[in-house]
Amino acid sequence: MMKALSILVTGAAALQLAACAAAPHGEPRSPDGLRYLSQPLVTEIYTADPSARVFDDRLYIYGSHDIDGSTVEDDLGSHFEMRDYRVLSMDRVGGPVTVHPVALDVDQVPWARRQMWAPDAARKNGRYYLYFPAKDHQDVFRIGVAVSDRPEGPFTPRPEAIRGSYSIDPGMFTDDDGATYMYFGGIWGGQLQRWTGGRYDPAAGNTDLGRPDAPAIMPRIARMRDDMLEFAEAPREVTILDEQGRPILGGDLDRRFFEAAWVHKYQGRYYLSYSTGDTHYIVYATGDSPYGPFTYRGRVLLPVQGWTNHHSIAEFRGRWYLFYHDTQLSNRTHLRNIKMTELRHNPDGTIQTIDPFVR
Repeated sequence: MMKALSILVTGAAALQLAACAAAPHGEPRSPDGLRYLSQPLVTEIYTADPSARVFDDRLYIYGSHDIDGSTVEDDLGSHFEMRDYRVLSMDRVGGPVTVHPVALDVDQVPWARRQMWAPDAARKNGRYYLYFPAKDHQDVFRIGVAVSDRPEGPFTPRPEAIRGSYSIDPGMFTDDDGATYMYFGGIWGGQLQRWTGGRYDPAAGNTDLGRPDAPAIMPRIARMRDDMLEFAEAPREVTILDEQGRPILGGDLDRRFFEAAWVHKYQGRYYLSYSTGDTHYIVYATGDSPYGPFTYRGRVLLPVQGWTNHHSIAEFRGRWYLFYHDTQLSNRTHLRNIKMTELRHNPDGTIQTIDPFVR
């Protein structure tokens, strides 16, 4: 078995990060000459799409493992060729980050063919569940689950995808009553636009509904069965409303859902955050139920370096953190690195917008 690796990315070590522009004194800078707010958590592999979870007072990050493949870049993300998962963990913020051995490889999953994109994890009754999207043998994205007795894996996959699952970006949320829900979906390469009629329709296009004045495509939610292996109900839409109580429109590119739905709970309210895709924001909406509706409130994260913007939000030892990625190490869209920074809620419950650069 591969030995787990650790790296401390803070202080002097952060100044030795490779493949990024630097100021005269060696401080890492973006190609535009801006200082980064945060530094990559690890540098020995490319990591992205962080889903942060706290298990037994240790922070675990389940994310994509980017690789440098040969596929030509396109708007459907075909060049994101990830094939396995590596879990990161740490026992304190700013401390050593462990890169665990391979948790799951596409060759272990009978139903999956390629492109193991952004995952998430949950725990119940002492077992750990890794939820992941991948394209099946018909090149349709489905969502699978793999199980382990350890948070870092290795995970054993179920032989079939979750019945009724489709698209990408599973984000798990366990409420105070113990019920666990999966939020999922992504348009463009995530294929959600091909499922609006209830079944897969490849003729539905590669982007969205093409109706900018109609309600946008919304993320999906489904409650999990008690065994965490299947849906307990048919997936349904999660409605995102504007300030006037109307659904966000497809042409509202700064606020409409694109991918990366994530839910956290703060002071009794549910916060749905997500990526706007081609406008590159992480935004959020709030509601009184895990099913929504959610009302748009503002921006969590401004555009990062690189095309994609994908995040998670978690509380660890009494503080809230935002986990995200950019392309500092490679300056290439499909080779990303995970970062984290503190997130603050205002007294009225709104979230303070984070700029990934120090300006």
